[in-house]
Amino acid sequence: MARTTTMTVRISGALSDFVAASVGENGSYENVSEYIRDLIRRDKERTEQEAFARLKAELAHAYAAPESSYQPLTAEDVIARNRS
Repeated sequence: MARTTTMTVRISGALSDFVAASVGENGSYENVSEYIRDLIRRDKERTEQEAFARLKAELAHAYAAPESSYQPLTAEDVIARNRS
């Protein structure tokens, strides 16, 4: 089961005004919590997309390399390389 955490965030000035304009009758969100959850989800998705793009670029680079440049590796070699 997912854990729920309550957090307190303080914002003021222009940021507070921006949040207030995004919430309520005229905003896109019913309440501040809904808005913050959506921002976190979007940031998580962006981070995952960036990681996937890096992986795709690395794979494209590997597949473009000439076969003569390939070196046999064991699982232990790969694990050790990824730890550093």
